[in-house]
Amino acid sequence: MDAAILAKVQTWLDGNFDAETKKTIQQLQAENPNELADSFYRNLEFGTGGLRGIMGVGSNRMNKYTVGMATQGFANYLKQTYPGEEIKVAIAHDSRNNSRFFAETTANVFAANGLKVFLFEALRPTPELSFSIRHLGCKAGVVCTASHNPKEYNGYKAYWNDGGQLVPPHDKNVIAEVEKIASVDEVKWNGGEANITLIGKEIDEAYIKMVKSLSVYPEVIERQKDLKIVYTPIHGTGIKLVPDVLKAFGFSNVTIVDEQSIPDGNFPTVHYPNPEESEAMSIGLKKAREIDADILLGTDPDADRVGIGVKDNDGNWVLMNGNQTAVLAFNYMIEARKVKGLAQPNDMVVKTIVTTEMIDEIARQSNISCYNVLTGFKWIAELIKEKEGKENYVVGGEESYGLMIGSQIRDKDAVSAVALLCEMAAYEKDKGRSLFQKLIDLYVQYGFYKEHLISITKKGMDGQQQIAAMMEGYRNNPAQSINGSPVVQLLDYELRKGRNLQTGEQWEIQLPKSNVLQFILADGSKISARPSGTEPKIKFYFSVNTKLPNAASFKQVSEELDNRIKGIIADMNL
Repeated sequence: MDAAILAKVQTWLDGNFDAETKKTIQQLQAENPNELADSFYRNLEFGTGGLRGIMGVGSNRMNKYTVGMATQGFANYLKQTYPGEEIKVAIAHDSRNNSRFFAETTANVFAANGLKVFLFEALRPTPELSFSIRHLGCKAGVVCTASHNPKEYNGYKAYWNDGGQLVPPHDKNVIAEVEKIASVDEVKWNGGEANITLIGKEIDEAYIKMVKSLSVYPEVIERQKDLKIVYTPIHGTGIKLVPDVLKAFGFSNVTIVDEQSIPDGNFPTVHYPNPEESEAMSIGLKKAREIDADILLGTDPDADRVGIGVKDNDGNWVLMNGNQTAVLAFNYMIEARKVKGLAQPNDMVVKTIVTTEMIDEIARQSNISCYNVLTGFKWIAELIKEKEGKENYVVGGEESYGLMIGSQIRDKDAVSAVALLCEMAAYEKDKGRSLFQKLIDLYVQYGFYKEHLISITKKGMDGQQQIAAMMEGYRNNPAQSINGSPVVQLLDYELRKGRNLQTGEQWEIQLPKSNVLQFILADGSKISARPSGTEPKIKFYFSVNTKLPNAASFKQVSEELDNRIKGIIADMNL
């Protein structure tokens, strides 16, 4: 084993770590040296969103000590930023194994540093944490969750005073402070218990009231209150709020998927507790078929992502992808607010650069501003802050099953999204239609946009280098045409430069640096390449579009677009 790894292991065996941790390290030494090496070969990175990793002993794992050191660094930065002020922080956690323990560890360290801590008394959705920061006037917040990752993982998401995740300069500054904590002996572990206040029901009530205020058509829900809704929290925190929010909206016919209703960090019925995965939604689909439901909804463990299922024109259940769900939600908020007289001349919507451009087209034809930001809701939150007092934020979203409705929350919120999606289904049912039929009508009106995502993992030690070489090739030697269509533009978000490959014209991209490349083709197709910053993985997003002459042509045109995507993938050798 590498000498540096052995030295780090010895530090833990000799240091102020509990007996159980030392015993586990000794067991790994004897029985699984490879696992031991992986647990210690680096420090678990505190990235721009916080921590995320496999739970276990060691510097490269989520455990009491890595969480405590991260919290000490965060506390140090908060005290530097707000000298002499009372600093309040809010803390929540999801249903994962050890999430409560990590949340309490975080609370104890903040409190020992003299910060006033508001700790939720039990598990709560991530969006409620974002809401509580603003509601309680906190300077920061933390939620212990690994979102939709497998059960072995946990994480630590860090938030700033606006309720959004950390953005520049705070993200890099917090990382710098966390990296200065060289030893667990620098962490203030306890002694501030009097600074901790448990919170719960009163925040739930304020949050539910806020979500209810987002409803555009309560009178339609009154007429369609028996809409058949099937909901699954997939063993997560959604069960704490989603049923109550649906009840507050006026829906009275909600069926909870029993098999997935109890919070459980082992996620016994799924491999990945992610509504993006059809397997995670399969039990819900079965229940929806059984009772002939109108809509199926599922949320991930920390209830910030939502997946939906609806019946197609042949009565078959289909799961909508994140782009389709976003199109329906954005259009509803724009269209319904306009009809209701709620629209304001300075309304704006926000999406990410890899989310369907159909939203841009809907906004353009509706005379409403649509902004594109980098991937991640922290950038949507940052834009809201920048435009506050000048423009009125209505809705934001991204293709990875995230929506954020209204500006009182600054992170994606599946709880409010479930309620609004049900309201949308009720609105269409009131007209004798389904959400699926509404989507096709929108394709006829605005153009048929179809998206596809593939994720490629390059395993082994040189995986990251292989991906870097791929990006370098695309950047320096871009294809002249893809699938028979000329490449018109190359957008390089790392260099923050756009280039017209036919005229040579260049322009600056007004967004922060990000290692993303986009190819715009003459036929309107768009290909985005985006490597992961934390693992040897690269995502390719494909978007194609054409006109849909009428609803009857849907299947035929859908197949043509599928074939165009297949042609692009084949031409790029992916």
